[in-house]
Amino acid sequence: MNDPLLASMSPDELRAAMRTLGYRTQSDLAAAIGVSRSAVSLWLEGKVGVPRPVAMLLRMLIAARRRAF
Repeated sequence: MNDPLLASMSPDELRAAMRTLGYRTQSDLAAAIGVSRSAVSLWLEGKVGVPRPVAMLLRMLIAARRRAF
């Protein structure tokens, strides 16, 4: 099964998701999803992969926003 929702997320896709969802800072995103700001920083730098559940959550939030309007 190759569901794009289940794939990991590149740093660029994470940045785009943050913009789309209105998270202006690493701290904003971290607080919203319950992780540390340093975890978000590592993901954005590409030093650590974005965990699949986080990638899936962000993609689902974006999809829900698109459907709402």
